[in-house]
Amino acid sequence: MSPHDPRPNILWVVSEDCPPRFGCYGDPHAATPHVDELAARGTLFEHAYSAAPVCAPSRYALLTGLAPESNGPAHHMRAEARHPAGMPTYPEVIRGLGYYCTNNAKTDYNCDIDPQAVWDDSSPAAHWRNRPEGAPFLAVFNYDATHESAVFGGGDSPVPPEAVRVPEYLPDTPEVRQDIAGYYAQIAGFDAFLGSLLAQLEEDGLRGDTVVLHTSDHGGVNPRSKRWCYNEGLHVPLIVSAPERFAHLLPPPGTRVAAAVGTIRIPPTLIDLAGGAVPGHMQGTSLLRTGFDAAGELAFGMRNRMDARYDMVRTVRDARYRYIRNYTPHRPYGMHQAFAWLAAGYRSWEAEHLAGRLDATRSAFWQAKPGVELYDTVADPDQVRNLAGDPAYEDVERRLAGALRAHMLEVHDNGFLPEGAPAEGHAASRVPGAYPLERILAVADAVPRQDPADLPLLTAALADADATVRRWAAIGILALGSKALDAVPVLRPLLGSGDAPGSEADPFVRIPCAEALARYAGDEDAVAELARRAGPENPRPVRLEALDALTALPLDRVGRFRDVVAAAAEGDEYVGAAARYLLFRLDGTYTPDTVVFDMDAMIKAWAAAQARPQEEPESPEA
Repeated sequence: MSPHDPRPNILWVVSEDCPPRFGCYGDPHAATPHVDELAARGTLFEHAYSAAPVCAPSRYALLTGLAPESNGPAHHMRAEARHPAGMPTYPEVIRGLGYYCTNNAKTDYNCDIDPQAVWDDSSPAAHWRNRPEGAPFLAVFNYDATHESAVFGGGDSPVPPEAVRVPEYLPDTPEVRQDIAGYYAQIAGFDAFLGSLLAQLEEDGLRGDTVVLHTSDHGGVNPRSKRWCYNEGLHVPLIVSAPERFAHLLPPPGTRVAAAVGTIRIPPTLIDLAGGAVPGHMQGTSLLRTGFDAAGELAFGMRNRMDARYDMVRTVRDARYRYIRNYTPHRPYGMHQAFAWLAAGYRSWEAEHLAGRLDATRSAFWQAKPGVELYDTVADPDQVRNLAGDPAYEDVERRLAGALRAHMLEVHDNGFLPEGAPAEGHAASRVPGAYPLERILAVADAVPRQDPADLPLLTAALADADATVRRWAAIGILALGSKALDAVPVLRPLLGSGDAPGSEADPFVRIPCAEALARYAGDEDAVAELARRAGPENPRPVRLEALDALTALPLDRVGRFRDVVAAAAEGDEYVGAAARYLLFRLDGTYTPDTVVFDMDAMIKAWAAAQARPQEEPESPEA
């Protein structure tokens, strides 16, 4: 770097799946001297949140500055969105400013971007030390050992399991305590990794010219964290440390920012640091400022498909309150996730549930969700006391609900589309008339209310010209449960065969209609419809939705279709996992310790991805 260059070098260190269990964040068990020293020399954001509570969608936002739900299917876990032409990623912008940009080595961008095209070097050998002489650098290093899979093997813990705090929503079992305590080994490992990079900066005489940033792709790894839209799944460390030469860009060293910020603001921040103009498509604003508005700044998050399970959730929080809207309240939180269940904590929790040993707080995970949730995260840090509908918090709920709806419209949230729909994607969803989001929201927002008074609205919407509106009308009727029996005469004609009058052609409308008829009207033809949709002649998203619906039915209603489920169990990574779980239950052999995750299928999927030259595949993990 030229001594006359007014711009800093940038080192960005990412700890994978890593919650802020550091001393500087108040964790009494953490041994994190290097992280703590970085915070003392920089700005610590107390309330930083990822765009999604799982890696692939959140990393899409970290690369592009776009909310994943604004460019479907990037909002689903493991998908390949088409990134819009003319919307450069942050490394492309920064390379255009003369920086040498490297990534070591995690990608997982959930889209068709070629890492080799956007980075000067994206590999395990990538390092600022390989830059051309005098060039400023942006170097990203990813620490993978903190990944969720670190808790799968048990092992020694640097913290006694009896010393850790068990959150209110989890059972106090040895397995849960071991999972929490054992992760501190990975925290310590990351701290040493960060320390080695900082030492290398010192060795190279670059510490005084380099801004160092640390965060994670999303929150933690213990049960009800990764994949779920609570603080545990979305809360990440975020520390930005600028040397004296660039100290004016941020609050004074040691400042703790209370405002809520999203990690979607990191790409604009990096471009701002490099002296560039932030592209207009990026949806966050730079963090380079000396003041933050704790009362007004917000962070948004979401989830849709998580591996084999569809579950649409949207959330927003400020410095104190988290608001959550569940668009599939008829599904329990604890739908079986084959990969996650490799952790002993999940298996122990489910075992306690099946044994009937949980109180109401700890059993809520296994029940259908409320449509709306609101938590005071100061008074209730574990988010177990839902304040939605409490008159004392009416203003807070209204404010955050309005902000969330405005955000969904602003980013043109693709989450209401079924996966693979023709209108999915940044460009396709914005073609006039292709995806009438306001009209869809008028129906879909009735789903979380689960109010029988909305039944006329929902039944009328079943005749809408737009299939996505009809889909959400059907989901709304399904979510009403037995209170929607008046809709049965309207639903039955929709499941007629091809040319039958009033028959519905779209499988993503037929599936919730069939589930409602099967669950609440005892309709055997509706169960057969779901079984047909689980067959191999259907696209994967159709099969997954049908399997979710079959799994929600009483087992004795599904047993005659065991052969269909068994055939699906031989399907691809996600179809196979969903079907194997249901098959074990149908056969009466399922226990929480049953291994449903198919490593062979994962390795095949990984090998297929490796064979595609435009991608750098990830290791075979869910």
